[in-house]
Amino acid sequence: MNIFSQIEKALANKLPFVVYSKPNSTTIKGWFQNNVDLYTSENYNESGFIFAPFNDKNPSVLIPENQSLFTQEEINIDNSLITSNNFDIDYSSEKNHTQLVQKGIDAIENSLFKKVVLSRKEEIEIERFKPLETLKKLLNTYPTAFVYLWFHPKVGMWLGATPETLVKINDDMFSTMSLAGTQVFNNSVKATWQTKEIEEQQFVTDYITDKLSKVCNTVNTSETKTIKAGNLLHLQTVIAGQKNVDNSVLIKTLHPTPAVCGLPLEPSKKFILEKENYSREFYTGFLGELNLKKTSELFVNLRCMKVKDNTATIFVGGGITKDSNPKKEWEETVAKTNTMKNIL
Repeated sequence: MNIFSQIEKALANKLPFVVYSKPNSTTIKGWFQNNVDLYTSENYNESGFIFAPFNDKNPSVLIPENQSLFTQEEINIDNSLITSNNFDIDYSSEKNHTQLVQKGIDAIENSLFKKVVLSRKEEIEIERFKPLETLKKLLNTYPTAFVYLWFHPKVGMWLGATPETLVKINDDMFSTMSLAGTQVFNNSVKATWQTKEIEEQQFVTDYITDKLSKVCNTVNTSETKTIKAGNLLHLQTVIAGQKNVDNSVLIKTLHPTPAVCGLPLEPSKKFILEKENYSREFYTGFLGELNLKKTSELFVNLRCMKVKDNTATIFVGGGITKDSNPKKEWEETVAKTNTMKNIL
């Protein structure tokens, strides 16, 4: 495939690029920057591919449309490349994570916030990492996700397969989603959801619709349904309407979402930055096409990893409410690490 040859060439020359496939699409797209400059964006007014961190106080990286070659082609992945590897569960971080979750529960009981999303990272040593083969595994394994491989020599390499849309904007119309609740897929999407998960989903939906109603002409919500992402199930509600503000205002209104931060936003974000004891970097940030022919399509950066030398860093987390159980929250992060470990 021509696009994979372009990836190899860009990696050999250490030039920035991103290749990606949108959910339920058979097309792979790529932006290949023609220099090594690090372009950033603060107000999301530029055109190109944006890669934004969780902490919106840090700059977002832009692969600019006017400094890049765009290409796309149909995907035809060789299934023989798809293999599964078994990695041991890393129990070394169990104590720290369950203690962190308990601190979150205590803070909720003390009325600091209603919900907080707490995460951890897990580092895995790998031999001779093969970006192209890993990308092909992601594309084959997660056809309903936004799958990507992103590289900048001054930032690093990231890959992911995320099920969550931050926002789609077409002229003055937009759509977004609230996504919460997680359970392992057991051959059926007819899942039974607990009160904690249903409540968490409603928290997220109410919060987003309330914030959007202040900057949009109309805001409508769909019925909540169960969706499948890899080996996991989630609750999803689609929220759509008409905006009356610039794209930058809408994006900043939505990011970070309660699904990756908490409710209310500011105290939960403060708790995360103070208590998680590591930098999420681009995990739970967002990425995607920005201002291309009056259209933007951005995704929350979940189910992702950073690769440096022979180490893959996987990032996982979960929403914490007053009914959360620290042990079960730990087990949920283990299920989520398996999503990414299976393609290494």
